[in-house]
Amino acid sequence: MAVARPAGASSAGVRKSMQANKGRDTKPELALRSAVHALGLRYRVSVRPLPEVRRTADLVFTKAKLAVFLDGCFWHGCPDHHTKSATNAAYWAEKIVRNRERDAETDRKLTEAGWQIMRVWEHENPKEAAVHIAEQVQSIRQKDSAHKK
Repeated sequence: MAVARPAGASSAGVRKSMQANKGRDTKPELALRSAVHALGLRYRVSVRPLPEVRRTADLVFTKAKLAVFLDGCFWHGCPDHHTKSATNAAYWAEKIVRNRERDAETDRKLTEAGWQIMRVWEHENPKEAAVHIAEQVQSIRQKDSAHKK
């Protein structure tokens, strides 16, 4: 059952808080990008891996066909850190469900198109996540070079 979207923010404070949410270049994104860059990897930022699919990955390794998504704990329903909203709880609960369904659909579409997907939670240590990303890129590159021989 669809919950009606609120016509407006429940208060001026909520409105101000929601307007302050950034679509990109958040502190966790910048920390992850910096850690990945420090490992010598180069990537594209906030691009669509598949131009026809209206989904943007946070880091895209075009040649390796690896899309990395940095998921916020609130927005994507982190099992460890997601908190339930006290205001408009039904709306936000459904919103998180829809976000998770969209994430699964995105993963499926990209996988079907030959892409590898990595999802990193915002609470993860950026340096450790960067090492995992680097390992994945290296693994893909090794497989690609083995196929070309």
